[in-house]
Amino acid sequence: MKKILIANRGEIACRVIRACRKLGLSSVAVFSEADASALHVQLADEAHPIGPSDARESYLRIDRLLEVARRSGAEAVHPGYGFLSERASFAAAVTQAGLVWIGPSARNIADMGDKERARMLARQCGVPVVPGSGRFADTDLVGIEAAAERLSFPLLVKASAGGGGIGMRRVDDVSSLRATALATQSMAAKAFGDGTIYLEHCIPVARHVEVQVFGFGDGRAVHFHERDCSTQRRFQKLIEESPAPGLPSAARERMADAALRLCAAQRYEGVGTVEFIVDATSFEFYFLEMNTRIQVEHPVTEMSTGCDLVALQIDFARGAVDALEQKGIASRGHSIECRICAENPAKQFLPSPGTLERFRLPEASTVLRIDSGYREGDRVTHFYDSLIAKMVAHGEDRDEAIERMVDALGRTEIAGLATNVSFLRATLLHPRFRSGDVSTSFVDRYKADLVPRKAA
Repeated sequence: MKKILIANRGEIACRVIRACRKLGLSSVAVFSEADASALHVQLADEAHPIGPSDARESYLRIDRLLEVARRSGAEAVHPGYGFLSERASFAAAVTQAGLVWIGPSARNIADMGDKERARMLARQCGVPVVPGSGRFADTDLVGIEAAAERLSFPLLVKASAGGGGIGMRRVDDVSSLRATALATQSMAAKAFGDGTIYLEHCIPVARHVEVQVFGFGDGRAVHFHERDCSTQRRFQKLIEESPAPGLPSAARERMADAALRLCAAQRYEGVGTVEFIVDATSFEFYFLEMNTRIQVEHPVTEMSTGCDLVALQIDFARGAVDALEQKGIASRGHSIECRICAENPAKQFLPSPGTLERFRLPEASTVLRIDSGYREGDRVTHFYDSLIAKMVAHGEDRDEAIERMVDALGRTEIAGLATNVSFLRATLLHPRFRSGDVSTSFVDRYKADLVPRKAA
């Protein structure tokens, strides 16, 4: 393998390009009309246009991506995250074209990508699962009220093909159930091409904890410890950290063991993440979903373990992974990541596209990592997600990591559009966050303390 096509854009495309350089491989970027002058296009060894700004006609076009691979002579495809990264049909098309797919097998993706099937598979290998309903196909809601009453409110209406918090809505009583279900089906059909949904009991005070895993495809698997991703807004992660604060060691170990059992049972291949919902009072945990791709928040784990997960993905795909044993994967200190987004917390976190008239981030170091796909003068458009940069701080303990992140955010200068920088800093400084009292409802509970009265 000498050349890799990166079927993505922005920050993750830049991240994969860095891994390619580290391994002595050539990188091929693709770009839509909106991304013609983007940073990932400039960094790659070569770049090819794939269509209009609308992702449906560019980054989601399998035929165009494969044509670029053929034309450029790329031997492998890295999907990054989002877009087609968890589309089993894309993984299958890549391998059928005689190319190497840098990711789990199409079977792994299909099994774990279908949320109801993934829950069934988790139950089969003894992994606890939150009580849920069967499927409700697009526009078919027969029996949904009866299913909801059996599970008891509050409930989550979830897209079967969803992921990353997209296609998920909370409902607190039967009066709003049908309308919420129809809205979720519509959103899922547009986002994933599949409007199928199911219901899941909602744990009122919960934490979101995930285990980073790597499978060898033969039943063996290792983990890279856990991340806490509880600080969210509308089921979208904002702050992630490792290790999970205040999580009892027994719960930590049982969660890692459950994740490895699932990987072993599925003969999982490559990097993935097993996500759990954790009762914040009892620390009982339940399988939520498995993401069969590199995560947005993977730098948190890389900072804590010193492992390059993207390079590991590539090496595994080309058969070059050295011996990897659990005892050799240690976590040191504490890492915390903040997602800097072009959005306005004072206006319900609405996206805030615009030009980065000023974009000055602190200098990266051994204890501060900056991942971004933008430069000063670039335009953040409405066509794609609002993520501008990821900032990851490391410390000997959680307090030191938080202090370094607070300092870094304080030295961040962004003008030309609204961002969540002040919100992130206020969250880190909040006494309840500092004490480790994190949950998926944290932002809602303390929103008055975290969001400025006026637009950022």
